Amino acid sequence: MTVFRKFFLSDRCHPSSALLSLLLLVGCSHPPTPASLPSPDAVNGEAALEEVARFVALGPRDSGTPGASRAAAYLLERLRGQGYRALLDGYLSEAPGGARAFANVYGVPPTVSGNTLSNVLATTSQPVVILLSHFDTKTDIAEDFTGANDSGSSTGLLLYLAGLLSASGASSPLVVLAFVDGEECRHQYGPTDGLHGSRHLAQQIEAWGQVDRIRAVIVLDMIGDTHLTVRIPHNTTRTLLKMAFAAAEEEGVRQHFGISSGTILDDHVPFLVRKMPAIDLIDFEYGSAPGLNDYWHTEADTMDKLSAESLATMARVVLRMLEQLAL
Repeated sequence: MTVFRKFFLSDRCHPSSALLSLLLLVGCSHPPTPASLPSPDAVNGEAALEEVARFVALGPRDSGTPGASRAAAYLLERLRGQGYRALLDGYLSEAPGGARAFANVYGVPPTVSGNTLSNVLATTSQPVVILLSHFDTKTDIAEDFTGANDSGSSTGLLLYLAGLLSASGASSPLVVLAFVDGEECRHQYGPTDGLHGSRHLAQQIEAWGQVDRIRAVIVLDMIGDTHLTVRIPHNTTRTLLKMAFAAAEEEGVRQHFGISSGTILDDHVPFLVRKMPAIDLIDFEYGSAPGLNDYWHTEADTMDKLSAESLATMARVVLRMLEQLAL
């Protein structure tokens, strides 16, 4: 928007023509235009699928194992390679059998300062959107279980989006990429079993007094299935649900998105509990026929079940949601 400034000149003030020209230039100058978010048209599903494949090739990522440590190290390295700043957050969390070590990895834009996520949030004024994926795999499935869809698809897609977001230079909203550990439970979901990483992050944001800064938490889970059928759980912030449907409509993929009549216990819940807007974009029909989920948590969860087109659809919808959240 052009900014007009009025200059009142007294009879005793007779500025030169050069000065008048300078004043006019100053008065009619345009403020810097903020960098735009990446266009959904820029999304390359094949490139996103390659990110997923590279991550899944690391092998099993069960929490507390060397595989999980390798995965966290890879995420740090890959985020930096994509132009994002990478932060490691190691912590202890009560789990079956006693306290265990977990590690979350956060990606923040290169334009923000701070060596911890707490400092980043404290030193920036932009609204914050968290894109979140768990990166661990379920234990006791098989010795070589790599979770291509659960959690490889969402983790690889966030790594791909990191490159697009970094290249765009967009600063608002402030997009934090959160790769959380310990989503999978060992025995049965409860206060000390499962959702360790998301609970840790939500508790931290509350302790830092930054809850009001969080405009949205968008959880991605199992979103690479060739037969994409996203069913958003009923326990979701309604404004974000409307945004997701509007984004899908705009991209011409509304048929892939619906709402579940029931609730789901997933990584969005710890944020909802602490009054942060959150949505879970999850495809819980991952199986050999429509309506089935028989690939989930089995050795059949492999790369051949995933689709570049599904990943591209999810990337475009997320970018459309970010556009709405930037307003």
